[in-house]
Amino acid sequence: MKKYDYLVVGSGLYGAVFAQQAKEKGKSVLVIDKRENVGGNIYTEEIEGIQVHKYGAHIFHTNNKEVWNYITKFAEFNRFTNSPVANYHGELYSLPFNMYTFNKMWGVVTPQEAMEKIEEQKKIAGILEPQNLEEQAISLVGTDIYEKLVKGYTEKQWGRDCKELPAFIIKRLPVRFTFDNNYFNALYQGIPIGGYTKLIKNLLDGIEVRLGVDYFTEKENWKKIVDKIIYTGPIDAYFDYQLGALEYRSVRFETEILDIPNFQGNAAVNYTDRETPWTRIIEHKWFEFGEQPKTVISREYSSEWKLGDEPYYPVNDEKNMELYKKYKNLADKEKHVVFGGRLGEYKYYDMDAVIAVALEKAREELQ
Repeated sequence: MKKYDYLVVGSGLYGAVFAQQAKEKGKSVLVIDKRENVGGNIYTEEIEGIQVHKYGAHIFHTNNKEVWNYITKFAEFNRFTNSPVANYHGELYSLPFNMYTFNKMWGVVTPQEAMEKIEEQKKIAGILEPQNLEEQAISLVGTDIYEKLVKGYTEKQWGRDCKELPAFIIKRLPVRFTFDNNYFNALYQGIPIGGYTKLIKNLLDGIEVRLGVDYFTEKENWKKIVDKIIYTGPIDAYFDYQLGALEYRSVRFETEILDIPNFQGNAAVNYTDRETPWTRIIEHKWFEFGEQPKTVISREYSSEWKLGDEPYYPVNDEKNMELYKKYKNLADKEKHVVFGGRLGEYKYYDMDAVIAVALEKAREELQ
């Protein structure tokens, strides 16, 4: 006899949204997670009164009003605006690339002067149709900005030469010929007051959740007690890597509590030179305009993923996408399983897109 309508594997954003929608429709739901906490990679932990983003900075932003109206039922969001700073050997530049960046880099004052400078450098580089990330970046911001603020950071983050990376990775790069310091071009933006863990707990309110449970240790037993499985883990792990492992980038964090009220004056500072081993430093208190006497910082180090590491960013190059298609063919045959989210679909998703696809899948499943 089936005990639950749905087993949701993973309590990240996709799993929590689907579980909430299923419960709202009167379905019985069990959520399991191999970690000892809910939230997946958006989990936040309170340290010294500060909500620390344990698995990297997560800043919510969206132009999707349906998603915004949905998620704000479960948390109040503050007015945080993402305005990172780039540090190149002690020179500080504004991110996103805007008139402050262009003025500091070239001394230009007007948007016209900045555009001409970029066009001139693009012409010297001889780029007509960008074929890789390096050419795409130069065509967007010119050679100087690419060399100082893009190349080193990107190569640290991806562990590959910029010429080997596809152009699409950097097409999202915001470039503005204004003095707007908001990194995201989004109507709605902010951080949940009290942290993301509180948001996830609100989504999962009234739903049975079991933590520290590895789906794979009892894979066959789960099928006996549930009608359908919503699986949000890595798709290749589900099939025991039988076709080989998909590639990811992973991230390692070194977190410190400092006995000072302010370390860098900003939530995020990117270290864009190749020599600095970390990619960025996050100062968590500034996500919520903190006034605590201490501060907490995290240095982020990017690394190649290996079995046992936490997978963060899918490496969506041609080779990996071919392998993913083969796993997707296997997944389509698993009629009792829905594969969803960043790992289940081997796709880089912003948080609002995760919510949107989870709501859409829930509509399709629960109609």
